[in-house]
Amino acid sequence: MEKETPGIKIIITNRKARRDYEISESFEAGIMLTGTEVKSLRQSRGSLTDSFARVEGNGVYLYHMHIPPYEQGNIFNVDPIRTRKLLLNKSEIKRLVGLTQQKGYTLVPLKVYFKRGYAKVEVALGKGKREYDRREDIKKRDIQREVERALGERQKKKSE
Repeated sequence: MEKETPGIKIIITNRKARRDYEISESFEAGIMLTGTEVKSLRQSRGSLTDSFARVEGNGVYLYHMHIPPYEQGNIFNVDPIRTRKLLLNKSEIKRLVGLTQQKGYTLVPLKVYFKRGYAKVEVALGKGKREYDRREDIKKRDIQREVERALGERQKKKSE
């Protein structure tokens, strides 16, 4: 899991995003939530599996993010997988419109966290990886691990 910086509490991470997409640029966005959704998130409940963001009209919307109903929320609970609006500057939205219109690029949520009491979403611009791209990444990691292991053994022999 990623390291938390002071003042930021990471609630949900999308681990599949970095595996399935080649991330080029990320943006921090606020998210419009109801009170019971915030309380549910504060209990570290939620999921970004299969979620994505899309630019529509003058805003960016997050789809399929699952926030389970708050137990004590009764009538104030809303649909767990409703569409939620992301809060970005107008210039950032215009930039995202241009970037997402390029072939193959999509907006993928990476993590949800609280920063100074406000719920934030890190949304990244990603391009889908092919199966052979994923295999190449695995090979690179394995080779790097082998090199580090060999260097570590070499260091041990020198110190003895």
